[in-house]
Amino acid sequence: MPSPRPAALLIHGLGGTVYDLGSLGRTLEEAGIDTHAPLLPGHGTVPDDLLATGWQDWIDSMRAQYRTLKQRHGVVHLAGVCLGALVALEVARLENHQDKLALYAPPLFLDGWSLPRLTWLRKLGYILPGMAKRMRVPEAEPFGIKNVRIRKLIQQRFERGERFHYPYVPLACIREVDKLRKQLMPRLQEITCPTLIVHADEDDITSPRSAHHLQKHLGGPVDFMPLSDSYHMILVDNERMAVLARSVDFFRARPASKPRPASTTQPLWQGEAITA
Repeated sequence: MPSPRPAALLIHGLGGTVYDLGSLGRTLEEAGIDTHAPLLPGHGTVPDDLLATGWQDWIDSMRAQYRTLKQRHGVVHLAGVCLGALVALEVARLENHQDKLALYAPPLFLDGWSLPRLTWLRKLGYILPGMAKRMRVPEAEPFGIKNVRIRKLIQQRFERGERFHYPYVPLACIREVDKLRKQLMPRLQEITCPTLIVHADEDDITSPRSAHHLQKHLGGPVDFMPLSDSYHMILVDNERMAVLARSVDFFRARPASKPRPASTTQPLWQGEAITA
């Protein structure tokens, strides 16, 4: 018999770990939701392990986790940050997910202010023999963090060689993310579950265009929370407490007896949370 407690599958970002999720897991646990934040294939070890994985591996892994939780709990919510948001979208589509879905800084477009103007030229590297595997895309300032103190802590952790996040990812991994975007774009209308989108106005990786596109094209009701004092890593940046509060309200809210038609709607961090 399924557990009476709902569950939430939390999915971290590209090159990351449960750190990307900040205190989301702990906060949801305190709200009565069992949380699970597994590592995506190729993550949590060394960057070159990403070369042996593709976007289908990420999806297959999280679908298996999702189905296991469905058997145990019945109600299973989905949440993801950055790449994790894209993975959560595709899992929701494939599994006909009807519980809650939370998307934190979903990168449908790579158009943030900190990216090089010629970011679009990355696709040339995809077709040059061996280039995608050899070329490294480094994790660099501002690390998706607007809060200066937290940014310094991130820099110190990188300098100590801590494995909370890869210092770089192979270009071949970015190619896999692009393939996942291509898979999702024409199929967003198939995702009909209640969705919360949280996106920063100053996201350095992906502009609010991504959030607005999802608002327009998802097939179910969408709740949008814009942020004005954060960059990309919104679950650990300045407005994290507001994001956590909104997330709890969203996941705990009961669905309306008569949902509005889509046409009318516009980590588990296992350690001490970083505080400003």
